[in-house]
Amino acid sequence: MEIGRDDYLNKLISRKGNGLIKIITGVRRCGKSYLLNTIFYRHLLECGVPEDHIIRFAFDSADDLYLIGESLIDMRKAGRGADPERFMAYIRNRTAEQGTYYLLLDEVQMMDSFEAVLNGYLRRDNVDVFVTGSNAKFLSSDIITEFAGRGDEIHMYPLSFAEFMTAYPGDRYEGLSQYMLYGGIPLVVLRESPQDKAALLENLFSEIYIRDIVDRHGVRNRGELEDLLNIVSSAVGSLTNPEKLKNTFHSVKRSRITSATIKRYLDYFQDSFLLEAAQRYDIRGKAYIETPRKYYFSDLGLRNARLNFRQFEPNHAMENVLYNELRMRGYRVDVGVVPVAERDRLGRVTRRQLEVDFVCNLGSARAYIQSAWSLPDEDKRAQETRPFAKIDDSFKKVIVTRDVVPAQYDDRGILTVNVYDFLLDPNLLAGS
Repeated sequence: MEIGRDDYLNKLISRKGNGLIKIITGVRRCGKSYLLNTIFYRHLLECGVPEDHIIRFAFDSADDLYLIGESLIDMRKAGRGADPERFMAYIRNRTAEQGTYYLLLDEVQMMDSFEAVLNGYLRRDNVDVFVTGSNAKFLSSDIITEFAGRGDEIHMYPLSFAEFMTAYPGDRYEGLSQYMLYGGIPLVVLRESPQDKAALLENLFSEIYIRDIVDRHGVRNRGELEDLLNIVSSAVGSLTNPEKLKNTFHSVKRSRITSATIKRYLDYFQDSFLLEAAQRYDIRGKAYIETPRKYYFSDLGLRNARLNFRQFEPNHAMENVLYNELRMRGYRVDVGVVPVAERDRLGRVTRRQLEVDFVCNLGSARAYIQSAWSLPDEDKRAQETRPFAKIDDSFKKVIVTRDVVPAQYDDRGILTVNVYDFLLDPNLLAGS
C-alpha cells in the first residue's frame, strides 16, 4: 500500500527548474527516499520526461556505488565518502544528449566534497538537481556558505495525522490513539500487529538512530547518550536545560557528566532530527528567553519505544502531536510566556508567568494555541484562557481539546476546536 505525500510532492513540483539545489531533509525513515525516487520519479515520467533523462543514485546503496567503482564497505572502513571524481565521470557519461536531466541523489552527504559537486551542476542549464540528507549538519552554516544561497530546503516529517488516516482502516478516534502510540514512520504504520510495530521502532532506534549519532560524532560513552535520551523522553514537553538535566544525572545516575556534554548530546539529537527544541518567547516584552526550553520528538512512536511503551501520558502526547502538525504546516513554533503582576488578599504583589503552549508564526500571521486534553468544567476553561486575556493583540487564539465539540468562538473571540478536526482541517487555523 502506498501512502500519498501530496504536500511534499507539490513542493518538489513547484520547484522544478528554479535554478536551485532542491534539498529534502528529515529524520531517517520518514519517507524522503520514497518521495524522491518513487513518487517524484513517477511524476516526471507521467510528465513525459524520458526515463534515461532521470538519474537516480543513492550514496548509501552498495549497488549504486558499484556503478562508479566504489565499495560501501571500503568507504566505511576508511571513514571517507564516495569519490566525487568517479561520480562526476558517471554523470558525464549519462548526460551526453540534449534535453533536461533530473538528478535524484539520495543521502548525498556521503560523497566527499558534495557541496562543490552540486554547485558545479548548477552551472549547467540542462541539469536539475534534487537531493536528500538525513542530518541537520547537511545544512550547517559552512554548507550554506558553500551553496551561496543556491540551496532550497524542503524539510520532511513522518506522516501527519491526515496522511496516517489514509492508511488506517478504523475511525479517527481510534486512529489518533494509535497515532499517538506508534507514530507516523511509514514503515511502522504499514505493519499490522502491535508487536511488529513495537519491534520495528525499537530496532530503528538501536540499529539506525543511536548508531548513526555515535558513529557520526565519535561518541565515547554511548550509555550516557542513551540515558539522556531516556530522561528527555520521560519529560517530553517539559521545560528543561542542560544544567537541570546534569543535576538529574548526578542525583539519579550518580554520573559526573557535565552540562556542556549534555548540551552537545542534545545538539546531536536535533542534528539527526529526532528532537526539536521550542524556545520560550515573552509575548509582552517581544523577546526570546534563551533557557529553559521544551523538547519534542519528531515521531511519538520513537519516543514511546524509547521507554518500552511504559510511560504514556495522553495530554503530553497530544501536545507533541500538535507541535509536529504546526511545524509540518510551516509555522515557527515557540512557547509563549506572559508575565503578570497580581495582588493577593493582603495587597502584596506577586509576579508570575502564565504559559501559552504555542505561539505560531507564519509570515505576518500569528496564532496562540493552548493544548487541553479535556475541558470538563468552567474552571478548567478559565485556566486555559487566562493567558489569552493578558495578551493585548488581535491575533487568533485557539484551544484544542480532545473533547468532541463543534468548532465555536466564545464572546471573547477565542476558538475552541476538537483535536480531530484541527489535525484533519488546516483551514481551521489558517482561516480567520
